[in-house]
Amino acid sequence: MRVAVVSESFLPTVNGVTNSVLRVLDHLAEAGHEAIVICPDAGAPAEYAGFRIHQVPSIAYRQFPVGLPSPQVQRILARFGPDVLHAASPFFLGAQAISAANRLGVPSVAIYQTDVAGFARRNGLGLTSAIAWKYVRWVHEGADLTLAPSAASEYDLRDAGVSRIGRWGRGVDLERYHPNKRRTKAAVALRERLSPDGEVVVGYVGRVAPEKQVERLRALRGLPGLSVAIVGDGPAREAVARELWGVPVTWLGRLGGEDLAAAYAAFDLFVHTGSEETFGQTIQEAHASGLPVVAPRAGGPVDLVEHGVDGLLYPPADERALRAAVAMIVSDTGLRLRMGEAGRRAVLGRGWDVLCTELIGHYGRVILSACADVEGSGVQPVGRQRAYS
Repeated sequence: MRVAVVSESFLPTVNGVTNSVLRVLDHLAEAGHEAIVICPDAGAPAEYAGFRIHQVPSIAYRQFPVGLPSPQVQRILARFGPDVLHAASPFFLGAQAISAANRLGVPSVAIYQTDVAGFARRNGLGLTSAIAWKYVRWVHEGADLTLAPSAASEYDLRDAGVSRIGRWGRGVDLERYHPNKRRTKAAVALRERLSPDGEVVVGYVGRVAPEKQVERLRALRGLPGLSVAIVGDGPAREAVARELWGVPVTWLGRLGGEDLAAAYAAFDLFVHTGSEETFGQTIQEAHASGLPVVAPRAGGPVDLVEHGVDGLLYPPADERALRAAVAMIVSDTGLRLRMGEAGRRAVLGRGWDVLCTELIGHYGRVILSACADVEGSGVQPVGRQRAYS
């Protein structure tokens, strides 16, 4: 299978979109498929997993590279002759790629991963929520299939008028994130730093940006016997630090790989603060690490946290409820351990190999459907000449 991956974000930018694209590329390489990547020009490597990376013109907007309209996109797709287009979190670049794929007769799968309406509102793009959702509908209706990561995002897409929707979550690295990592030297050393007097360590992992609402951790001010560790950085770092005055916080900065795994292993409890998440990958990583999770009852976390079993859900705007949930778990060691074990069990079937195999199945279905349409019309599309002529 030949897959053209078009992503609004790629290395060296690290975020949820980039991370999921990398795991998909790893799987495609291991399974012997062919692929290319088209992404905004922001210093990406020439190749990844043996696949060529094509960068197209972009501008930097609030520290985020935005791909610009370019005739390169269609030329690259036509030269590669993909069987399917994978549009990762399509916005400007992804919308252009889907249109180009349609002109070339290449079926497309759009991965809904970003709250576009919220992003546009927060970042001053001049779009109201209603207009932003109209744009989302226009982009995704151009694709043969849109994959939503959660029940909440599927509902939002259907409510916006998107019709061809399937479900595809995100995988988690069950070996890297594992309760056994608590015994590693790195985790033990970090644990001693975060909990010098036996404090229960409450951790957060993610960007420190307005949409992540990390300032909600101010609700923990004055709770005895805990320390807070924040992994991540971003444009709201200074503002959040001011809001968290008086909270015992250790800022660990951006971490990845085994350093991130060690950080999870040094935590006792994971708190997710954002209420606009389409999924919530860090929740899965925390569960894989054997941690209970406290998260808002909104968006993706609703699918990932079973209230009272592997964590607690709180009303998004109720910081007193957040405080009460954390206090309950902090004060009960047995509850923490039971919820942590339940969280690990909950993600055992969500390894990246399972999720990527599921994704390949979605590719296959849109390809077969497109081939059936082509056979019925008697027209041979550019995109599938190489594979099916």
